[in-house]
Amino acid sequence: MEFLFALAFIVVGLAILITGADTLVKGAASLSKRAGVAPIVVGLTVVAFWTSAPELVVSLTAALGGNTDIAIGNVVGSNTANILLILWACALIANLKVQKATTWKEIPFSILAAIMLFVMGNDVLFADGEKNVLGMGDGLVFLGFFAIFMYYVHGLAAGKSGEIPEEVAQAPEYGYAKSAAFTAIGLVGLVAGGKLFIEGAVDLARIAGLSEILIGLTIVAIGTSLPELVTSIVATKNGHADIAIGNVVGSSVFNIFWILGITAIIAPVPLSAAANFDIVMMLGSSFILFVALSFANRHQLTRKHGILMLSTYAAYTAFLVVRW
Repeated sequence: MEFLFALAFIVVGLAILITGADTLVKGAASLSKRAGVAPIVVGLTVVAFWTSAPELVVSLTAALGGNTDIAIGNVVGSNTANILLILWACALIANLKVQKATTWKEIPFSILAAIMLFVMGNDVLFADGEKNVLGMGDGLVFLGFFAIFMYYVHGLAAGKSGEIPEEVAQAPEYGYAKSAAFTAIGLVGLVAGGKLFIEGAVDLARIAGLSEILIGLTIVAIGTSLPELVTSIVATKNGHADIAIGNVVGSSVFNIFWILGITAIIAPVPLSAAANFDIVMMLGSSFILFVALSFANRHQLTRKHGILMLSTYAAYTAFLVVRW
């Protein structure tokens, strides 16, 4: 019975998280339109921020509740799933062709984010510290890099018009009051859903005898990556490969510099010895994506690449289960 309750908390919490994120995007997009913000800016900020909102809420809730393994596992696992699982699903639908700027600028930024997490999180190795922990100083550095990334995005938005996801371009425009209400309801849904999800995940880990970081790297990570999955699949079906890959890469950068930055400022995030392997795996997945697009014909991911990525993710998940 206790197992069923834990599972119900996870399912209900995840449903509230997704619904809250969707409601929040609608409200925020409408507010942006009402305020006269350029559509490309809406696509690059609203969508990118709020598809990562579940990861933010889950990581903050976990850190404040003392479940720091879930906080770090959620971000690292989500980034790995974003690339190896979500882009695999998109590559099955259609070949994903991207511009050179995505291959040589945005993807390397996600690689930099992974490298910075490895360096900043290894105090024992790089700073002669007593233990590995992400503290307030690390969080401020991450937010500094995030500001640089947003400056780049702003320059990108100002430099070309581009296209935005259909769910933003075709989003209805509400009055200010209704837009604000949608935004507020979405935020409440994210907080409530995140709390239920974390409670269920922690209980499930305890009942099954599994470590919290395993739950964070698998169930929590995949669950909170669903907004990115939906957005990328919709973009792929509509022929917007740059949006599909850009959403995944952008979310990966946000997850480290924005989410872990805020989380580390609010509460210290210790890194276990096993977490280093998972961070290296996350870095490797970004590098696989970079190499695939750099040497692929006309900078595109094909179904063959998708199969390779899925196989890598399946092997990694099997390793996680065996490790614990």
